Amino acid sequence: MTPSLSDAIDILTRLVETPSFSKEEAATASLLADVLEREGCVVERIGNNVIARHRCNNADAPWMVLNSHHDTVRPGGGWHTDPHAAVNDGTRITGLGVNDAGGALVTMLMTFLALRSSTSWNHHVMFVGSCEEEISGTGGIDRLVREGVFDGVAVACVGEPTGMKMAIAERGLLVLDCTAHGRTGHAARNEGVNAIDIAVDDIAWFRSKPFARTSEVLGGVQMTVTQIQAGQQHNVVPDECRFVVDVRVPDVYTHEEVLTTVRAQVASTVEPRSMRLRSSAINANHPLVQAGRRLGMESYGSPTMSDMALMPPIAKLKIGPGDSARSHTPNEWLGLDELQNGLEQMSRLTREFLGTTQ
Repeated sequence: MTPSLSDAIDILTRLVETPSFSKEEAATASLLADVLEREGCVVERIGNNVIARHRCNNADAPWMVLNSHHDTVRPGGGWHTDPHAAVNDGTRITGLGVNDAGGALVTMLMTFLALRSSTSWNHHVMFVGSCEEEISGTGGIDRLVREGVFDGVAVACVGEPTGMKMAIAERGLLVLDCTAHGRTGHAARNEGVNAIDIAVDDIAWFRSKPFARTSEVLGGVQMTVTQIQAGQQHNVVPDECRFVVDVRVPDVYTHEEVLTTVRAQVASTVEPRSMRLRSSAINANHPLVQAGRRLGMESYGSPTMSDMALMPPIAKLKIGPGDSARSHTPNEWLGLDELQNGLEQMSRLTREFLGTTQ
């Protein structure tokens, strides 16, 4: 049975109307817990993460996770309505977090509740409403992994706005803080060693697309210089130039390989902010992907990152109603038809997968 659209709209509306900025999600965590408990679920709270479990008849079966996050970014300018008003005009809901990732979160929640009608599935099923996704914080999925919640999990569906296409891979993120070192001197006398010149040469290397391997789904390594800072006054040759490189790493390279190559090729010192946010990919022949394809679902490689990056190396894909292009924008919205389709498609996908022989 497809979960109720009216119930989904009610929960989504309440989520939008409850502020839940990253690290401030206690109220939405309580809201999710209340919905689950009213349906008879035993709820576990780990910080602002909400977990509920449903076991199948086979005690030795692996777990399947249905996950999405309930934190949001802070609203920027340009909103025509109150970001927390959840304006429903009969065709769409407008409000902060409704697209990223309220629609996907409600879809995963409602799908989990519907799956509790049977114990004949080939996996146990777990719902995880996670926090701190928008900041890749250590209190969300990262904490759940450390505390063993993902022990025994074999596969996960991560709720994000994908238009209900299956994102079977996503790039990892490596942010590099680079510093070119020179020597100060008087600009009029052409003295010193200009750190900007060193940085310019290094930046040219980053732009040269030096990494040869490409992923069939995600393409090659993408490196973009996003910030630069140097100099104190016009007549002094700067001895230091700092710049930041945003590196999106496909599944054909590790972060360590990329970092080693960068350090060997540029003159600047290079320090990564984090090595945690890894690329993810699920085998195209995995039964979950094959179940989606039998239902006519498309698959693709996602350029954006999600909580998949912090999960263990299990099979995982990203899916949910909405459009990633609307995320973090003013007047963020989700179509009611998108939500209805998400509920229908997610119900079909999970039942197709959980009812097959592995």
